[in-house]
Parts: sequence; structure tokens; C-alpha cells
Amino acid sequence: MSHHDSKEIQVKAKQEVQSPEQTRPGPVFIPPVDIFETDHDITVLADLPGVKSKDLNIDLRENTLTISGDVEPYENAEEQNLLIEYEVGKYFRQFTLSNLIDREKIDAKLTDGVLKLTLPKAEAAKPRRIEIKS
Repeated sequence: MSHHDSKEIQVKAKQEVQSPEQTRPGPVFIPPVDIFETDHDITVLADLPGVKSKDLNIDLRENTLTISGDVEPYENAEEQNLLIEYEVGKYFRQFTLSNLIDREKIDAKLTDGVLKLTLPKAEAAKPRRIEIKS
């Protein structure tokens, strides 16, 4: 078994998206993430500035967890654009989950542009102490 096979979560290999796969024009961003692990769960923090919860989609199919979200342009009819540096587009990131994650208990919260995914480990994956009988 390789080093990657023993992990509960793996970053999916980087793949270039070909333009025919995109249904909307605009850039696709890869959100930066931090991943933390305890004996009981894995926490994924993803930066998604500008994404509202209604524009965020988290999908789990087979062993692939997909995070995607849209950043809509700021528009106000009463204002004239002087400088636009904030890019709008789509965020997209995928992870491969092992069978050691309890898929039914995954929790997601979006607060101030940061997505917090809690991926609880299945009971079989949690460490336990074995009592010694004498």
C-alpha cells in the first residue's frame, strides 16, 4: 500500500480544464485550503471570497468530494467603475475520500468567505484503547 492509500483524504491530481468543458465564460479559480486531522474527524477550510451560500455547491459522488462556487460581479447602477481588480468567476476543487469517512455526517458551514467542512471518521477508523486482561 502506498503512502497515499493510507490517508483518509487525498488531493485530486491537478488537471487542466479544457474550454469545451466550461459552460460559462470566465476564469476558474482553485480555492486554497487548509486541512487538519484529529482522531475523530478531518476539517477542511477553503477560502471562497465573494461566494454566497446560494452560489456554493458541495457534491459527494462515489469517493469524489467536489466544491464549486460562483463569484458574481458587484453591480450598482448608480456607480461608475473607476478601477476593477476583483476578478469574478468560478471556484472549483476536488478531493478523493477514503471509505474511512462517515459520509452521512459531513457538515458544511460558510462564514465570511471561508467554507468549513467537517468530515467525521467512521467508527472503524477511530483509534481505541485495547484493555489488557490478566
